[in-house]
Formats: sequence, structure tokens, C-alpha cells
Amino acid sequence: MEKKKSYGILIIGAILLIASVLFAVYAYNNSYQESMAVGSSLSEVKKQISAIEDGSSSGDLDALNAQKSALTAEKLALERPYSYALILSFLSVLLTVKGIYNAVAGVSVEEKPGVKRLVQAGLLAALCYIGFAVFKIDIPVGPGKTAFHFGNVFCVLAALLLGGYWGGLAGAVGMTVGDLTTAYVTSAPKTFLMKLCIGLITGMVAHKFFKLSRDHSAKYVTGVTVLACACGMGFNVVADPLVGYFYKTYLLGVPQDIASALAKMATVTTAVNAVIAVAAASVFYLALRPALRKSGLFVEVSPVKDGKKKTQGKN
Repeated sequence: MEKKKSYGILIIGAILLIASVLFAVYAYNNSYQESMAVGSSLSEVKKQISAIEDGSSSGDLDALNAQKSALTAEKLALERPYSYALILSFLSVLLTVKGIYNAVAGVSVEEKPGVKRLVQAGLLAALCYIGFAVFKIDIPVGPGKTAFHFGNVFCVLAALLLGGYWGGLAGAVGMTVGDLTTAYVTSAPKTFLMKLCIGLITGMVAHKFFKLSRDHSAKYVTGVTVLACACGMGFNVVADPLVGYFYKTYLLGVPQDIASALAKMATVTTAVNAVIAVAAASVFYLALRPALRKSGLFVEVSPVKDGKKKTQGKN
């Protein structure tokens, strides 16, 4: 297939990268520094509340709780600009890399993604948001927190149904919005990057290596589904605590001892979330696959171009 070199994405990505870096530096030196000062005040208020609840001190508990709520809201509002800047920076890096590839290797003219795929991506992004923002258990760790949640279930499911690119974007967008609208504002940039990688890895294993979207036997589909989910979540178990440590230490300015404690706790929660995601996403996909095929809503991620399909027992 003939390819044509394209420079549009490279130009857009480079401009966004420069703008986002400048925005990130400005936000870090202004609003984010203010949020750290507010965070110190919030920590003091929390200590006072704990002392009153323990009976070792006295004071107006209602007033302190009201102050705690106000400081928490103020801190989150001050953290958002820096989080937005980092998300934009990560996105612009991806666009720049893609633009360099298009400029060097060229791009082929392909059909635009169908409405069916776009609608399913939007639905799965919403499910990722719900799985994280609603079905979660928060675990405080020092000034930060981690959580058990079901967002990864739909992130992996999206990659199985739509492929790594669209599935990864659905997971990244849904989970990032979940962070930005909850107390995990500063984790949103890392979440965007990690969930995109989970989707890309799961989709690559499922559809690039094993062609899961084609017709295969039930045994084959089951094995590949579980393997693809395990690869995506296995990556997350290793990478999330490691990336989280460096992200919090060098981009958020969190002390190393606290970042290390968060990473250790994240290892536990990420492992539990991974087991849940592999099991639940596999069950959901295996149940949805035949239903989507019958209804004509199944997306062929790796279609057979010559019109011939494997028929090892359709599923």
C-alpha cells in the first residue's frame, strides 16, 4: 500500500509540547506551590481533629471539620492547573512521536473509524469512570492515598473489544476524568499514561499477536482473552508503583519516604486490582463477544483482508 509522508501531527504535537511545558512550569511555580502550603495547613488541621477524637486535646470539632473540607477543596482547585499541564504534556509527547513516525515512514490512507467504534469507545470510557469514581475503596497513606477500584476492569475490556489504540484511549480518558473529579487530581497525568499503556499492551497481545477478533474455537478465545488481560495488568503491577514513585518524587515534589510508602501500598492495591480486572474483564468479554456478533455490533479489530476467515469453531 502506497504511503505518503505527513507533517501535520508533528507540527501540532511540537507546538502543543512547547506550550504545555511552559504551562506546566508556570503552574508548578504558582498554583501548585500554593497547594503545597495549603496542604501543610490541612495536615495540621487533621492532626488537631485526630487529637480531639483521641481525647488527648479539646476543641471545636465541627469547626475543624468545616475548615478541613474548605482546605481540601482549595487544595484540589490549586492542584488542577498543574495536573492539566502535565496531561497536556504527555499527550503532546505522544502526538510528537506519532508525527515523527508519520514524517519518516509515511501514512497510508485508511478508512475513518466507524460510528460503532466511536460510540463503544465513549461508552467504555464512561464505564471506566464509573468503575473508578463510584466503585472504589480509598486507602489513606500519609498525605496521599491509593484505592481498590473496578476501573481497570473496563480499561482492559475496552482493549479486548476495540483494540489497543481505541481501548487504551477509552481507559485513559475515563480514568483520567475520574481522577480529575475526585481527590486524585495530582494522579491524573500518571493515570492517563498508565491506562493508555495497559490498553495498548492488552490490545497488542489480543489482536496483533493472536487475532482475537476473528473466528476461533471457544477454547482458543478463552485462553487468549485471559493471557491478554494478564499481560496488560501484569505490566501495570510492575510499572504503576515504579512510575508512581518517580512521578511523585520528581514531578510532584513529594518527599522520598512518603513516595516510597505510597509505592509499597500501591503494589498491594495494584496487584489486587489486577486479579479482579483479569477475572472480571475475561468473563465480561466472553459473555459479550457472541452477543455482539449476533447483534452486528462486534468490532473486527484485525479483519481478514482476503475475505477468508479461520473457522475452528466459531465463538
